[in-house]
Amino acid sequence: MKYHTLLLTAGLLALTSLSAHAKIERVVEKTFTVQPDGVLKVETQGGDISVVTSADSTVKVVAHERIRASSDAEADEILKKLTLTIEQQPGGVSAAAKYEKQLPGFHWGSWPPVQVDFTVTVPAHYNVQLHTSGGDVTVGDLVGKVDARTSGGDVTLGRISGAIDAGTSGGNVRLEEGLGEVKLGTSGGDISVGRAVGATDLGTSGGNIEIKSVENTLCAATSGGDVRAGFAGPLKGDCKLSTSGGRVKVVVDKGVAFDLDASTSGGDVDASGLTITIEKGGAGRSRLSGKVNGGGPLLKLRSSGGDVVVQTR
Repeated sequence: MKYHTLLLTAGLLALTSLSAHAKIERVVEKTFTVQPDGVLKVETQGGDISVVTSADSTVKVVAHERIRASSDAEADEILKKLTLTIEQQPGGVSAAAKYEKQLPGFHWGSWPPVQVDFTVTVPAHYNVQLHTSGGDVTVGDLVGKVDARTSGGDVTLGRISGAIDAGTSGGNVRLEEGLGEVKLGTSGGDISVGRAVGATDLGTSGGNIEIKSVENTLCAATSGGDVRAGFAGPLKGDCKLSTSGGRVKVVVDKGVAFDLDASTSGGDVDASGLTITIEKGGAGRSRLSGKVNGGGPLLKLRSSGGDVVVQTR
């Protein structure tokens, strides 16, 4: 009976604590007239960043402040330690939310006590540099460069015409279409790309990698998942796909010419349908290398724990 009483008391205390620290929201908005091809810089602690485009020659920044406070007066006190900067600078617009550093010692609840999410509207021709220590980063279709980082959320990108350098320490990365050079990375999630027109470099420490349409060189590596890629047209250069614990599957056009170097430590190589002059190994073995349709750029496929499959369409 005493044990149940303790549980009930603890539950009531938890509910009291939650109700005493309900979230109060404040919104700050600023709009600037800008020139195309400028740079948007956004940085926040733990909040989400979302960028969309419009036909206007303006940048509109909306900062959503979510404060853990029991009253407006308490929220006002918390906000005194928040530095929120939204300003126009030569060449673009910057927005940053930084909270006063936490003092050493025990603290009740998560830190900081206010989370700032940014929603920004930019011209279609614009560049972005985005960083959050724990939230999601989302960018719609953009004619410009994207540099995006988050320490714990997902990165979702639309159709991007410029160079892309984006990554997360713990979430997934998704790209609809990259027309320029692409570099995507995550320490624990999946990477998925719809179409990769430029040279592409993808890496994850624990997830799957999938590229539906590869139209340039590709380097894709994962330490724990599968790698799947479909090549559209001829290989533009040497490509390497590797995994330490999964399966590698590649689909190529039937008449494409390339040098194949495929091997696995824990499965078989299946290359049925290829017209190949075998130099080492063979189909159904752990290694197969040779010239496909007379040879060309190198397609290097490696797996330490699964099968390697090459199919034609």
